[in-house]
Amino acid sequence: MIEIYDRRGFTLLLTMDGDTLQGAQLAGAELNDANLVQVDLCHADLSGASLRDADLRLAKLYQAKLGGADLNGADFSKANLEGADLRGAKLLGTKLTGAELRGATIERKALLTADSRDARLEAAIIV
Repeated sequence: MIEIYDRRGFTLLLTMDGDTLQGAQLAGAELNDANLVQVDLCHADLSGASLRDADLRLAKLYQAKLGGADLNGADFSKANLEGADLRGAKLLGTKLTGAELRGATIERKALLTADSRDARLEAAIIV
């Protein structure tokens, strides 16, 4: 059983059967302020999910689907977003500091509203 709590660890946001979030179907999930530090979400579907102010530092989101997700204020510092689909994602105030974005698809206007210092954007598809 997987339980996801808020950053303070007091509020339970989501409970799922299983022992991994790899490939998880979380489209449209409400995970605002979630503590997802170092969580493996490779190949997960988070399209349209709300992750405002969530903590995803060092998280693994290789080839994750984040299209249309609300990521405003989320912290993806040093996260692996290689090959992730971020088309239509909201990134206002999102921290991408040191994040791995090689091969990710991301909109230029959204990227300009995020803190992408030291992010690795080689081979990223910026539309």
